[in-house]
Order: sequence, then structure tokens, then C-alpha cells
Amino acid sequence: MNYFTELTKSAQMIKCIFEQQNAKLDLILKELKYMSTQLDTLTAQVTTNTDAVESAITLINNISQALKDAGTDPVKLQALADTLKQEDDKLAAAVVANTPAA
Repeated sequence: MNYFTELTKSAQMIKCIFEQQNAKLDLILKELKYMSTQLDTLTAQVTTNTDAVESAITLINNISQALKDAGTDPVKLQALADTLKQEDDKLAAAVVANTPAA
């Protein structure tokens, strides 16, 4: 074999190696994009859950204070019970509306 033939074979082998490496890099990039999308989705869900928890804590604290403020006054207690029923209905509707079908 002459020098040119050896050089051509070496170039073909290098090209093959580069193509294999490019295929592996393409796969890595595809997986990174998928993982990035999943991370974005998870981050959004954590934010939503955090907001919901903070809202629930605020609601619970407000209920506690409202009970203290109402004391034993039957009119105030009934008004508080009515308000809690309305809030309960809104919460139940929001859960149903935002729960995906099975």
C-alpha cells in the first residue's frame, strides 16, 4: 500500500469516529433538552404548591383570628360559619376544576 492509500484509510477511520461522537453528542443534547423541560415543569409545580400551601396557612390563621374575634356572639359565629362554607365551596370547586381526569 502506498502512503496515499494509508492516509485515505486513516481519514475514513477518523471520519467514522467523528460521526460516532457526533451521534453520541446529539443523544446527550436530546436528553439534556428533555431533562430541562422536566425541570421547568417541576419548578412550576413546586411554585404552584408553595403558593397553595402559603394560601392555606393564611386561611387557617385568618380562621383562628376570626374565631377569637367572634368570641361567643352567635351572630358573629353564624356569619363566620357562612363565610367558611362559601370558602369551602370555592376550594372544592377549584380542586375539581384543576384535577385532571383519570
